[in-house]
Amino acid sequence: MLSSLHIENIAVIKSADIDFNGGFTVLTGETGAGKSIIIDSLGLICGAKQSRELIRNGEDSAKVSAVFTELGEQSQKALSELGISADEDGVLMFERTITTQGKSTSRINGRVIPLSLQREAMKSLIAIHGQHDNMALLIPENHMTYLDEFADIGAELEQYTESYDKYCELNRRISDITKNEREKAQKLEFLRYQIGEIEAVKLKEGEEEKLLARRSKLENSEKIAQLSDMVYSLLYRNEKSTAALDKVNRASRALETLSPVLDDADSLISRLDAVSGELEDIALTVDALRDDEIVDPTAELDKVETRLEEISKLERKYGDTVEDVLKFLASAKEELETIELSEERLAELTHEREKLISVMDKQAAVLSERRKASAKMLEKMIVDELSYLDMGGVSFSCGVVTRHRVEGDGGVHYAKRGVDDVEFLISTNKGEPLKPLAKIASGGELSRIMLAIKSVLVKAESPGTLIFDEVDTGVSGKTSQKIGIKLRELAKAAGTQVFCVTHAAQIASRAENHYLIAKSESGGRVSTSVTPLDRDGRINEVARIMGGINITDTLIETAREMIDEVI
Repeated sequence: MLSSLHIENIAVIKSADIDFNGGFTVLTGETGAGKSIIIDSLGLICGAKQSRELIRNGEDSAKVSAVFTELGEQSQKALSELGISADEDGVLMFERTITTQGKSTSRINGRVIPLSLQREAMKSLIAIHGQHDNMALLIPENHMTYLDEFADIGAELEQYTESYDKYCELNRRISDITKNEREKAQKLEFLRYQIGEIEAVKLKEGEEEKLLARRSKLENSEKIAQLSDMVYSLLYRNEKSTAALDKVNRASRALETLSPVLDDADSLISRLDAVSGELEDIALTVDALRDDEIVDPTAELDKVETRLEEISKLERKYGDTVEDVLKFLASAKEELETIELSEERLAELTHEREKLISVMDKQAAVLSERRKASAKMLEKMIVDELSYLDMGGVSFSCGVVTRHRVEGDGGVHYAKRGVDDVEFLISTNKGEPLKPLAKIASGGELSRIMLAIKSVLVKAESPGTLIFDEVDTGVSGKTSQKIGIKLRELAKAAGTQVFCVTHAAQIASRAENHYLIAKSESGGRVSTSVTPLDRDGRINEVARIMGGINITDTLIETAREMIDEVI
C-alpha cells in the first residue's frame, strides 16, 4: 500500500509530507484548494508526462516521493519480473524529480532508473481512475482490455502476440518479394546494369592510391631525373669536380695520419665513416628514383589519367572510394540473387506462414473460448454492481464476436489481440434494446459503470492502491451514499487501499481516513496544505460540504450522525 507521499514544489504546494493508512481514504476541500495536485503528483510517480506548469512558480525543480509497504504477493511477483525488489524492511520508495529545463530523474530506493521502468513498476502498485477513463469507456477498442484483465489470460495472450509478431514479419517479407512484377523487372535490369558497369572496370583495392602516386611521378619525371643526377654527382660521383663522398674519404685518411698524435682522431674517423655511409646511401637512393624504363612519360601519363577517370566515374555514382564501390557491388549482387531466387524464397515463406497460421488459429481459439466464458461472468457481476448503484433496470452485455477466416485472404482477420471484437452494450431501462455505451450512458451513468467495472476487476487482480478522482460526478445524494459504501466495501473485500477525491458528503462520511486539502496565504504567496482530520475535524468538514457557507448546528448534527452510522 501507499504509506507516505512527499510533495515538493508542485503547483502551490511548497512542501507536504502525508502519511497514509490502509482501507478507504477520502480527500476533500474547497474547489480550487488543490485536490488535483495530489492526483497530479501521484501521476508523476506513475510515469505521467511532465509539465513545466506543475513546478511551483519561482522554483527550478519539483520532486515527488512515494513509499510503499506491505506489498502483496501479486505486486511482488510483477516487480520481480522487472528486476525490482523491496529493501530488507519490505519498503519500496519511488522518487521523481522534474526541472524547468524539461529534465526528469526517476529513482527506486535511491537507484536511478529509466522512466519507462518506473512506469511499468507502478502499474502493479497504483491504478488511478479519473474523468478521462469514463471517456475511454466509450471507445469499443478499450473494452477487450477490460475483459482480458477479468479473464486473466495474460499468459495465453503473450503466446499469441509472439506468434502474431512473427506473422506480421512474414507478411512484410512476402510483400517485399511479391511486389509489382514490372517494378521487379525494372529493378533486376537496373541491378544488372550497375553490376556490369562496375565489373567492367575490374577494380582492385588500393589501386587508386598507387595510380595517384604513379601520376605524380610521371608528371615530375623530368625534374626527378635532373635533380637526382645533380644530387648523385654532388654526393657520390662527379667527373668534373670532387664529390662530397671523395672529400669525406680524404678527410678520414688525413685523420688516420694524425691518429698517432691526436687523441680524438679515432672517434672523428668513426664519425666520418658514418657520414660516408650515409652519403653513399642517399646518393644511391636518389639515383634509384629515376625510372629509366619510362620511354614515353606522356603516353604512360595518358594511360594513368584514363584509368583514374574510369575509377572516378564509378566513385561519383557508387561511393567515395574504391572500397565503397566494391562494397556496393557486393550488395547489388546479393540483392540481385535475392530477387532472382524470390520465387523459391516466396514458396518457403508462404509455407512457413501457413504453419504459423495453424498455430495462431489454435492460440486465438483458446483466447476466444476464455473470453466468451468470462464475458458471461463479467456481465452478471457488473449488473449486480450496477443494481446496487441505483441502476436496477439495467441490462449489460459484453459481446464477443469472432471473425472467421476467409480462404486466401492472407489472414487479414488477425489482430494484435486475436480474432475477436469485444464491445460493451447497455440498456438503462427495461424493455429497451441494448446499444453501445456512447449512445446510451449519461455522465453519471458512465461513472457508475466504470466503478462497477473497476470493482469487478479489483476483485480479480487485487492491486495495492486504487485511486478514484471525483467518481461521484453527475450522481444524486442517494447514489453517492451507495458509492461511498461500495468504495469502503471494495477496500475491505479486496484488501485494497482505496482513495477517493470527492465533493460528496455521503462518500466522505464513509471513509476510514479523511484528509482536508486547504489553501492559505502567507508572505504574499498562496500555498496548499494536506491535513489528516480527527473525528471532530471530519464532522466539521462533512457539514461544510453539505452546507457551504452557513454551517448550522443542524448540519453539524447531521454530519455527526452520518459518520457515527459508519463507525
